Amino acid sequence: MATGYQAYQTNAIQTAPPEQLVVMLYDGCLRFLRRAESAAKTGTRPQVTEAVARATAIIMELNATLDMERGGEIASNLRSLYFFLHRHLLEASREGSPEQIRQAIGLIGDLRDAFAEAAKKVA
Repeated sequence: MATGYQAYQTNAIQTAPPEQLVVMLYDGCLRFLRRAESAAKTGTRPQVTEAVARATAIIMELNATLDMERGGEIASNLRSLYFFLHRHLLEASREGSPEQIRQAIGLIGDLRDAFAEAAKKVA
Protein backbone atom coordinates (compact mmCIF):
# COMPACT_ATOMS: atom_id res chain seq x y z
CA MET A 1 0.00 0.00 0.00
CA ALA A 2 2.77 2.45 0.89
CA THR A 3 4.48 1.81 -2.42
CA GLY A 4 1.35 2.78 -4.38
CA TYR A 5 0.95 5.93 -2.33
CA GLN A 6 4.60 6.84 -2.79
CA ALA A 7 4.30 6.32 -6.54
CA TYR A 8 1.22 8.56 -6.57
CA GLN A 9 3.07 11.26 -4.63
CA THR A 10 6.12 11.03 -6.87
CA ASN A 11 3.95 11.33 -9.97
CA ALA A 12 2.05 14.29 -8.50
CA ILE A 13 5.31 16.10 -7.80
CA GLN A 14 6.90 15.32 -11.15
CA THR A 15 3.87 16.50 -13.12
CA ALA A 16 2.96 19.58 -11.07
CA PRO A 17 3.62 23.03 -12.52
CA PRO A 18 6.23 25.14 -10.65
CA GLU A 19 3.66 27.35 -8.92
CA GLN A 20 1.85 24.27 -7.58
CA LEU A 21 5.16 22.85 -6.32
CA VAL A 22 5.61 25.97 -4.18
CA VAL A 23 2.15 25.44 -2.67
CA MET A 24 3.03 21.79 -2.01
CA LEU A 25 6.21 22.87 -0.22
CA TYR A 26 4.22 25.25 1.96
CA ASP A 27 1.74 22.44 2.72
CA GLY A 28 4.59 20.17 3.78
CA CYS A 29 6.09 22.89 5.93
CA LEU A 30 2.76 23.50 7.64
CA ARG A 31 2.35 19.76 8.29
CA PHE A 32 5.74 19.62 10.04
CA LEU A 33 5.07 22.82 12.00
CA ARG A 34 1.77 21.43 13.29
CA ARG A 35 3.62 18.30 14.43
CA ALA A 36 6.21 20.49 16.13
CA GLU A 37 3.52 22.55 17.86
CA SER A 38 1.76 19.42 19.10
CA ALA A 39 5.03 17.95 20.36
CA ALA A 40 5.93 21.24 22.08
CA LYS A 41 2.59 21.22 23.89
CA THR A 42 3.31 17.74 25.27
CA GLY A 43 6.96 18.51 26.01
CA THR A 44 8.46 15.90 23.67
CA ARG A 45 11.51 17.92 22.70
CA PRO A 46 13.13 15.38 20.33
CA GLN A 47 9.97 15.41 18.20
CA VAL A 48 9.89 19.21 18.28
CA THR A 49 13.49 19.33 17.10
CA GLU A 50 12.90 16.83 14.29
CA ALA A 51 9.71 18.48 13.01
CA VAL A 52 11.23 21.98 13.15
CA ALA A 53 14.32 20.72 11.31
CA ARG A 54 12.13 19.35 8.52
CA ALA A 55 10.12 22.59 8.33
CA THR A 56 13.24 24.77 8.23
CA ALA A 57 14.72 22.55 5.49
CA ILE A 58 11.64 23.30 3.40
CA ILE A 59 11.92 27.01 4.17
CA MET A 60 15.55 27.00 3.06
CA GLU A 61 14.54 25.14 -0.12
CA LEU A 62 11.94 27.83 -0.82
CA ASN A 63 14.66 30.41 -0.26
CA ALA A 64 17.04 28.64 -2.63
CA THR A 65 14.47 28.68 -5.42
CA LEU A 66 14.02 32.46 -5.38
CA ASP A 67 15.06 34.18 -8.59
CA MET A 68 16.60 37.33 -7.17
CA GLU A 69 17.19 38.92 -10.60
CA ARG A 70 13.68 38.54 -11.97
CA GLY A 71 11.87 38.58 -8.61
CA GLY A 72 13.02 42.05 -7.60
CA GLU A 73 11.61 43.46 -4.38
CA ILE A 74 9.19 40.57 -3.86
CA ALA A 75 12.00 37.99 -3.95
CA SER A 76 14.09 40.16 -1.63
CA ASN A 77 11.23 40.47 0.85
CA LEU A 78 10.55 36.73 0.71
CA ARG A 79 14.24 36.00 1.34
CA SER A 80 14.17 38.25 4.41
CA LEU A 81 11.00 36.55 5.64
CA TYR A 82 12.46 33.07 5.09
CA PHE A 83 15.60 33.98 7.05
CA PHE A 84 13.46 35.44 9.83
CA LEU A 85 11.33 32.26 9.95
CA HIS A 86 14.45 30.11 10.05
CA ARG A 87 15.87 32.01 13.03
CA HIS A 88 12.46 32.16 14.73
CA LEU A 89 11.93 28.42 14.42
CA LEU A 90 15.41 27.56 15.65
CA GLU A 91 14.69 29.62 18.75
CA ALA A 92 11.26 28.00 19.11
CA SER A 93 12.85 24.57 18.90
CA ARG A 94 15.52 25.47 21.43
CA GLU A 95 12.91 26.76 23.87
CA GLY A 96 10.23 24.20 23.03
CA SER A 97 7.76 27.07 22.55
CA PRO A 98 4.40 26.16 21.01
CA GLU A 99 3.53 29.89 20.84
CA GLN A 100 6.50 30.69 18.62
CA ILE A 101 5.73 27.72 16.40
CA ARG A 102 2.10 28.88 16.15
CA GLN A 103 3.34 32.31 15.00
CA ALA A 104 5.37 30.65 12.24
CA ILE A 105 2.32 28.58 11.25
CA GLY A 106 0.39 31.81 10.82
CA LEU A 107 3.06 33.37 8.59
CA ILE A 108 3.58 30.27 6.49
CA GLY A 109 -0.19 29.80 6.21
CA ASP A 110 -0.60 33.33 4.89
CA LEU A 111 2.19 32.80 2.34
CA ARG A 112 0.70 29.46 1.30
CA ASP A 113 -2.72 31.02 0.75
CA ALA A 114 -1.24 33.87 -1.31
CA PHE A 115 0.74 31.47 -3.50
CA ALA A 116 -2.27 29.17 -3.91
CA GLU A 117 -4.36 32.12 -5.09
CA ALA A 118 -1.61 33.19 -7.50
CA ALA A 119 -1.30 29.62 -8.79
CA LYS A 120 -5.04 29.58 -9.57
CA LYS A 121 -4.67 32.77 -11.60
CA VAL A 122 -1.72 31.36 -13.53
CA ALA A 123 -3.63 28.15 -14.32
